[in-house]
Amino acid sequence: MDSDEDFDYYDAGDDEEGDDLSLRDDADADDDDEDEGYLDDNIIVSEAPHGSETKDEEVYPHECLSADRIVDLMVEILQEVNDIVNIPPTTLRILLAHFNWDKELLLEKYYEYDGNQERIFKEAHVVSPFKMKHSNKSKAHSSRSHSVEVSCEICCSSYSSSFMTGLDCGHMFCKGCWSQYLRTKIMDEGMSQTIPCPAFDCEIIVDDAIVMSLISDKKVRLKYQHLMTNSFVECNSLLKWCPSPDCHHVIKVEYRDRRAVKCDCGREFCFECSESWHDPVLCVHLKKWLKKCDDDSETSNWISANTKECPKCQVTIEKDGGCNHVICRSQTCKHEFCWVCLGPWDPHGASWYNCNRYNADDAKKARDTQQRSREMLQRYLFYCNRYMNHLQSLKFEHKLYARVKRKMEEMQQLNMSWIEVQFLKKAVDVLCQCRQTLMYTYVFAFFLKRNNQLLLFEDNQADLEKATEMLSEYLERDITTASIRDIKQKVQDKYRYCDSRRSVLLRHVHEGYDKEWWDYLDI
Repeated sequence: MDSDEDFDYYDAGDDEEGDDLSLRDDADADDDDEDEGYLDDNIIVSEAPHGSETKDEEVYPHECLSADRIVDLMVEILQEVNDIVNIPPTTLRILLAHFNWDKELLLEKYYEYDGNQERIFKEAHVVSPFKMKHSNKSKAHSSRSHSVEVSCEICCSSYSSSFMTGLDCGHMFCKGCWSQYLRTKIMDEGMSQTIPCPAFDCEIIVDDAIVMSLISDKKVRLKYQHLMTNSFVECNSLLKWCPSPDCHHVIKVEYRDRRAVKCDCGREFCFECSESWHDPVLCVHLKKWLKKCDDDSETSNWISANTKECPKCQVTIEKDGGCNHVICRSQTCKHEFCWVCLGPWDPHGASWYNCNRYNADDAKKARDTQQRSREMLQRYLFYCNRYMNHLQSLKFEHKLYARVKRKMEEMQQLNMSWIEVQFLKKAVDVLCQCRQTLMYTYVFAFFLKRNNQLLLFEDNQADLEKATEMLSEYLERDITTASIRDIKQKVQDKYRYCDSRRSVLLRHVHEGYDKEWWDYLDI
């Protein structure tokens, strides 16, 4: 390790120790990705382990579930609840969906309504299996046994009773109308667990057994399966879809927190907000930052800083010449004024008019507004430029994985073992981690008021930035056989130092969160 860098600006101390649903999607399969990390949405996520994270983050318990495993989880919840309340699975699924698949809440409400369970079924828009099931079925049976043909209330055609079907609410429709109705709800409206009965003013929910028995089109069935699974995941606070495109995995955690989780596809993201892992920035601030970068807020700041409004018609004007005699180009205005003082232009030739004299009372409001806009714009650009610079560097350094892989293969041909050459991949892993952390440190700093803790943070940030640039320079060099031994030691020392400084910076920020050191600007 370089002797002149073996120190901490700030060290917070040692790391702390921290019944089948018929909803299976046969089309979903686990995707195997390469081990070299990947680039997505302009942000690179390395496959490196969290070696420099605090140990409390390392042990954040989570697992990656496939689509089939999600269905198994739904079945497990159904069985657990059914063992207690003994409700038919189709009805129970609707009840659970009504309570966002919160089995504890369902059981609490179920026994809270003890003696009046009809209330919970009514609220969930489902017919009670204990009261109305037998009467409805007996009516339907009587109708079918005494009628040769039954009229469908949708198409008004008559069909044999065997071609009619319905829910426990008693409304009967032909299978053709049912099929078309369900197809429209699923494919056009994206509904799954809340499809109501087709009858006018009937709110009874269609259960999945009816849907799967009436829909034969594989495309519609597959869409219904996806919607059901997605609804289950979206309702469950302990489940989160992987945000990578075309990835169908779900992350399951034991408790919800702003922590990094990693999908089997290689994507590392924040469980709380599903953005790429953004330590040390809080989710709420990252959301504001991304919105600030995407919307027109900075365009408005630029307009305020570089343009003025016509004093007469208030149209926005940008001066593109040196002359301060401005004529408004609005067809209904044509007002002539001075760009400097915004006063009428005619008096400027008179001996008594002094545009060069500063009048605090007249100009204070305009000056303060424009100056504030300029300062806000300059501050934003300062942090944005550095954020984008590290993002761009991260993209370029991602390409190092391919070059390092080739270099590692060459080294193995020169009698170096596989283990001996792994230091290069580890160095690139650490480099990408440092770049990503540095990128988000500028977002973190953008929202902070200046205080002593911010000064310490900026010292740590500067030290990590310096070490990261040196590590990047080492890895960009052409490593030859003659220099491999010397370069290896330097690279190992430098990436260990970078890893250490990154850990120190993050520990400082986390301690600041715990002890409320950080004061935020109202942006």
